[in-house]
Amino acid sequence: MNNSARYLIFFQYIGTAYRGVVKVPPQQQEVKGVQDHLENAIRKLRPLTPVSLFISSRTDAGVHALSNSAHFDLVRTNDKPPFSEDVLVEALNFHLGAEQIRVTGARRVPDQFHARFQAQSRTYVYRVALGISHRSQLPLPECDLCWGVRHTVLDMEAMRDAAAMLVGTHDFSSFRAVNSDLPFKSPIKTMDVVGIQPGSSFVQAHFHREILFWELTFRSRSFLYKQVRRMAGALVAVGQRRLSISHLKEILEARDSLAFPQGLAAPAHGLFLTGVEYKDSDLQLKL
Repeated sequence: MNNSARYLIFFQYIGTAYRGVVKVPPQQQEVKGVQDHLENAIRKLRPLTPVSLFISSRTDAGVHALSNSAHFDLVRTNDKPPFSEDVLVEALNFHLGAEQIRVTGARRVPDQFHARFQAQSRTYVYRVALGISHRSQLPLPECDLCWGVRHTVLDMEAMRDAAAMLVGTHDFSSFRAVNSDLPFKSPIKTMDVVGIQPGSSFVQAHFHREILFWELTFRSRSFLYKQVRRMAGALVAVGQRRLSISHLKEILEARDSLAFPQGLAAPAHGLFLTGVEYKDSDLQLKL
């Protein structure tokens, strides 16, 4: 009898070198997705049957994650017992090699557990650096990890008023990408958190000029395709006084993706998925 085990893994990545998190079709694999590399690492564990990852949270090309998650089933050959969680993490990281992907944790979960559908909330943080007119004004490690804007000051009071307007349950159709390949998803979403707080540079102490960072935090059970980048771009535009709060309200109430101003979405490289939360009771393995 085969010893099948379902694992939930948590992993992080710098998204710059990948075509997003999900698997890329074989004919388009000049640049792979994070899932391709994770599944390659799992295959090197020599499972008895093919393994597919079920990713909890989709991220696009250039978007990063400090904590994404996925589940998969693993059957070892010759009736070997399931890997312990620590050994699985160590083995996957060994086989990932120099990829900018790191497995940070693993947990055996019930056979019915689903990483995507049982996620209770997802948290994204968007990082903005002020007073940046050219990439050379950012510390080298920050270049692909934040959005540098020319403005040295943002109207924080207006941004917080705009953020408060997005909190709660709304039809976010206007914040869905026009070319969304998931049109069947309900546009009704509940934003539990839309917050703005001071941020910091990872390497500020070693750079020749001080840079002011801000972080925009978004938490919800789920999001529409590119919704976070559109909300972040709109909030920054309010802070730059390029978009009024009343206009933002009109965009939200239009419930039409074409109502969102062209070119206003924030770029991918400032966005981080920072957490996917689950109920403890859903994770409990009954042996």
